[in-house]
Amino acid sequence: MRLDKFLKVSRVIKRRTLAKEISDDGRVKVNDRAAKAGTDLSVGDIVEIEFGRKIVTLEVVQLEAHARKEDAERMYKVIKEQKIEKDTSFL
Repeated sequence: MRLDKFLKVSRVIKRRTLAKEISDDGRVKVNDRAAKAGTDLSVGDIVEIEFGRKIVTLEVVQLEAHARKEDAERMYKVIKEQKIEKDTSFL
């Protein structure tokens, strides 16, 4: 399954176009490699997403073409969430 579709179907990101933009901007890594929207995901892959001032690390648990809202969270497991501290050393 494509990365952008997984992010949309699992409801990690609300819109597929936004998932594509974030991926293509270099803010997503799959298995510690920069990933584009068309990157193929497999069960067990580790996805790291930079959301503004936090980084969320997920493990892909299952891949489904469609998922109801209640079932979407079963597609991934959150491994880690970390806040990015603002660097003020240049001030």
